[in-house]
Amino acid sequence: MASSVAIIDYGMGNLHSVASAFAHVSPNSQIDITADPQVISNADKILFPGVGAMRDCMAEIRRLGFDILVPELIHKGKPVLGICVGMQALMSHSEENGGVDGIGVLPGNVKYFGDNLTDNNGQRLKVPHMGWNQVQQSIDHPLWQGIADNSRFYFVHSYYIEAQNEQQVAGSSHYYRTFTAAMSHENLFVTQFHPEKSDTVGLQLLKNFIDWDGTL
Repeated sequence: MASSVAIIDYGMGNLHSVASAFAHVSPNSQIDITADPQVISNADKILFPGVGAMRDCMAEIRRLGFDILVPELIHKGKPVLGICVGMQALMSHSEENGGVDGIGVLPGNVKYFGDNLTDNNGQRLKVPHMGWNQVQQSIDHPLWQGIADNSRFYFVHSYYIEAQNEQQVAGSSHYYRTFTAAMSHENLFVTQFHPEKSDTVGLQLLKNFIDWDGTL
């Protein structure tokens, strides 16, 4: 299904890899990497990405007015997909950089994995957590269609989500502790992992997002 997708650009990270992934799964769709509020508002689907330090990301998000625009579009029922820091920015608060308030669309906090971590066998665990991890699906959702439970997705993060509303948890993973890997609320779906770097299962999730009308 052809759609227009706005990838919100607030200057954080290389957005071309996710744009290329969308173009691969939906070659007839219009894919725009943009900071233009009008282009974003007119798009059929919205991608809210992000990499980098939370303080810098939130500063740019607020400067550009996306802290107001993104919740407005979510409220209007537009399908929105948040990835990595895009997910974390939608939470209430982050421990990163001494404490940074998020947009607060989803109740919960962003917490640091910690230092000097070890697994049950005493093996050192590196932070950031980087690599492939299984995601256990906790709800039936259109974005999980065609993706087997416990499929492996690609993660790069030092901070993890602690969701306050368990009913919004769409998937979980484990690295030192169990953490929220995906959340869902009505027309909003967010992931800590990077679908665009997660091979065929990630591409399937992006294709499902293209096909999703925002209803459950």
